[in-house]
Amino acid sequence: METIEVKKYGLIGFPLSHSFSPKYFAEKFEKENIEGCSYEAYPLQHILEVQKIIDDGVLGFNVTIPYKEDILDFLKETDDCATAIGAVNCVKNVNGLLYGFNTDEYGFRTSLLDFIGQSFDGKALVLGTGGAAKAVFYVLNALKIPYLVISRKQDYITYEQLTPSMVQDHRLIINTTPLGMYPQVDEYPNLPYDVLSKNHYLYDLVYNPAETSFLRKGKEMGAKTKNGADMLVLQAEKSWEIWNQK
Repeated sequence: METIEVKKYGLIGFPLSHSFSPKYFAEKFEKENIEGCSYEAYPLQHILEVQKIIDDGVLGFNVTIPYKEDILDFLKETDDCATAIGAVNCVKNVNGLLYGFNTDEYGFRTSLLDFIGQSFDGKALVLGTGGAAKAVFYVLNALKIPYLVISRKQDYITYEQLTPSMVQDHRLIINTTPLGMYPQVDEYPNLPYDVLSKNHYLYDLVYNPAETSFLRKGKEMGAKTKNGADMLVLQAEKSWEIWNQK
């Protein structure tokens, strides 16, 4: 009997206990009758362990926290978008040489425009400065949406310095921090939520739970809300497209 060689794909990061991708791709392979492919989680305690995945013949993998920047040292080349952002979340293995892409940018831009519309003319607050924030900054710059960055780091406007009038003045608020992510579902960014209105848009990159405390508190004030689920699906599909391009 002929043995079919399985095409391997996966996800690296640490920890990976609640990651979206393995379940998503398993369902995709089944639903679309894609045979001879597997997608596994590879929790790496150190980025150097990525060599085992390359040696194992994994054809493509996604990259999540905390390795979106560390992986750059292992790549032969990155595309223009990943170079500009300085972070990679999708890697293609071509005969042992690794090529990096950023599909977070595509996922965020597409889902954001679906949420706020093409003609949004307001300003944004971006909460957080981690790896996930970099794709957000890139997209906001490309869309010419002015933004302020709020962070616990002293180089930025801190949550303590954020005034109610700043929040009123910035109608799009994007949470790029893990605050409120399962299992710490009661946590949320420290904002003056009582000044939010129906003119505000709250976008949370967190997708588990589907409604974070941040989004719930915004919705209570009439704000429009969106979680990161669509962004994840879009970036996953874009990754699949990259891995299967000739």
